[in-house]
Amino acid sequence: MRDPLVALLTAGATPEKLATAIAWSFVCSLLPFFGFTTVLNAGVAYWRKLNQPLMQALNYALSPLHLAMILVYVRLGEGIWRAQGERFSITEMLTSFRDLSLGDFFQKFGWAGIHAFTAWVLTAPLLFVVIYIPARAALLRLARLRQVTQIVPAK
Repeated sequence: MRDPLVALLTAGATPEKLATAIAWSFVCSLLPFFGFTTVLNAGVAYWRKLNQPLMQALNYALSPLHLAMILVYVRLGEGIWRAQGERFSITEMLTSFRDLSLGDFFQKFGWAGIHAFTAWVLTAPLLFVVIYIPARAALLRLARLRQVTQIVPAK
């Protein structure tokens, strides 16, 4: 089970391409809106010719972080915009999303969405670099170790 899964997640990829897919997936998966991260990951994977299964697996694994980061992005965006809005919780937002009409939801949380999107756009390049550099280093080290174990058989 493990070997076919690893083969699928690393198919035809260099450590640099895998690190790029991981970094892009982190950025896309933390878009502060519900329901768009899967499509965004798929689009970026297609556009950049990156490993689609790896990016989607990371997208789903990052779901709890995505939920927590929505409020972080809203608060950061409020600071950027110097907004003095009413405070809300993720629970309140989820309940409103379920209970209100789409128009009422956007009326109540529209500016929060603009604030969150602004913060996400401004932090995305930094997040990409912070994820890419250590991922690339780790994957290059792993690739070298794999080459050594293939060249030198175990006794």
